[in-house]
Amino acid sequence: MQIGKIIKVSGPLVMAENMSDASIQDMCLVGDLGVIGEIIEMRGDVASIQVYEETSGIGPGEPVRSTGEALSVELGPGIISQMFDGIQRPLDTFMEITQSNFLGRGVQLPALDHEKKWWFEPTLEAGETVSAGDVIGIVEETKVIKHKIMVPNGIKGTIKTIEKGSFTIDETVCVVETENGDKNLTMLQKWPVRRSRPIKEKLNPDAPMITGQRVIDTFFPVTKGGAAAVPGPFGAGKTVVQHQIAKWADVDMVVYVGCGERGNEMTDVLNEFPELIDPNTGESLMERTVLIANTSNMPVAAREASIYTGITIAEYFRDMGYDVAIMADSTSRWAEALREMSGRLEEMPGDEGYPAYLGSRLAEYYERSGRVIALGSEGREGSITAISAVSPSGGDISEPVTQNTLRVVKVFWGLDSTLAQKRHFPSIDWIQSYSLYSTEVGKYMDHILQADWASMVTEGMRILQEEQQLNEIVRLVGIDSLSDNDRLTLEVAKSIREDYLQQNAFDDVDTFTSREKQFKMLKMILTFGEEGRRALSLGAYLSEIMDGTVSIRERIGRSKYIPETELEKLDQIIGEIKQTMQTIVSEGGMSND
Repeated sequence: MQIGKIIKVSGPLVMAENMSDASIQDMCLVGDLGVIGEIIEMRGDVASIQVYEETSGIGPGEPVRSTGEALSVELGPGIISQMFDGIQRPLDTFMEITQSNFLGRGVQLPALDHEKKWWFEPTLEAGETVSAGDVIGIVEETKVIKHKIMVPNGIKGTIKTIEKGSFTIDETVCVVETENGDKNLTMLQKWPVRRSRPIKEKLNPDAPMITGQRVIDTFFPVTKGGAAAVPGPFGAGKTVVQHQIAKWADVDMVVYVGCGERGNEMTDVLNEFPELIDPNTGESLMERTVLIANTSNMPVAAREASIYTGITIAEYFRDMGYDVAIMADSTSRWAEALREMSGRLEEMPGDEGYPAYLGSRLAEYYERSGRVIALGSEGREGSITAISAVSPSGGDISEPVTQNTLRVVKVFWGLDSTLAQKRHFPSIDWIQSYSLYSTEVGKYMDHILQADWASMVTEGMRILQEEQQLNEIVRLVGIDSLSDNDRLTLEVAKSIREDYLQQNAFDDVDTFTSREKQFKMLKMILTFGEEGRRALSLGAYLSEIMDGTVSIRERIGRSKYIPETELEKLDQIIGEIKQTMQTIVSEGGMSND
């Protein structure tokens, strides 16, 4: 173990001499307390160390010990339902050991429980040939997730022995005979967080991730394996959007990284998730969730590590063949940690003081998402969908973090503070937002629903854009200058906005909408517009249409509260719209001429 000596302490940055044998990215134990740090720069024999704990009270002359290992996470049974800090220390265990609600310094503890025994069920037998990524057995970690024990990277050979039974994660469950001798395999793997896990092939993401949020699934869909950004000002609802996706998205696993956000938001997640029942499995949401909390009062440097810890855990479950969603809330706070460390290293600043490598670091993170074929002979397919909140100062999306993020991601859900003030949630601005996956998702949904979903979505967006243009005219010359057709367009657009796009996250029915219900709701609103235009062309007046459809418009407005088990009621409303419009045309319209 290389032992150096501290020569300078500057907040979370410590400089130590006599470190010539250490390497960049090595983990270190800093000072007499032994706080955890990582070497981020070497100049001669002087190492600059980013310390992941509070450095007050540490001074020059104290020792620094390099461990010779990179910052790594422990991957194995016992990882699900846990809450870790930014460098994968389990917070529950931490609290028990320190008897404190605050992080103690220099506390060394393993990420996973090394004493607990897990039942290992082999899926292969002695004599079979295996290579990296092959599944050798299964552990039922929760009722929802079967934890697949895989052959670690770099091992290839023939199984000599494999045992069934109860083991700790450190005990040998399988012996593989390789060219370099026998290798003992346990249920535990370690992986450096800054290196992406290897894959066999990257695929094009085309299947949508159903979130149950109508504005997202209909107009701005994200695919499984895609990347999305949610920028917005304070109070616009970024965190609630991410919570909703974490709760309802049709993925197997959720990794939620609270990166520099307020502690009460992580408390909400901790309190809510165990009580929420996953609609697909009937079990608690925590059975498929991993939480990483590095809140705003925790050490800044660990904030920088937290999203790498999160994405490495996500890659591990992706390699098992699962669809994983990773939420980072928020990458702006992560970028601020980068900026602080860069300033202390006296690097040349880029835009707004952020380091020049901000764009490449963000790209590096998002590139680790995607739909892939994992290593192993089975050809397992898994995906990571990265959804990150961005908190630009004052809601200014022209700032560097948002702009660099938008260069990499393909989905932009721009939150609008004006909508939020009007209590329109999710406050995603339909004019400003976009999704580059819309074409692929449109084709996929047309096939699944056996209907013309893509053209309905196009028509809905056309009406919303036309409404914006008509509103400009109304502001200039008043609503009386518009034709009946244009006024009907405004009425349909209002219905799309208020009855379809607006959604209540705290209502038991409205919080989630299946794609079948979304299809029927949108069809119902568009049918009202089509039938209304047809009635106008046949000579009916707009006033007659509005007066004759009062009760139907009320039912359209309440349709979002119709339970998923009673969707036939939406078909009835569509039938009634056509019937009522026919009656209006036959009773009025032409007879007035």
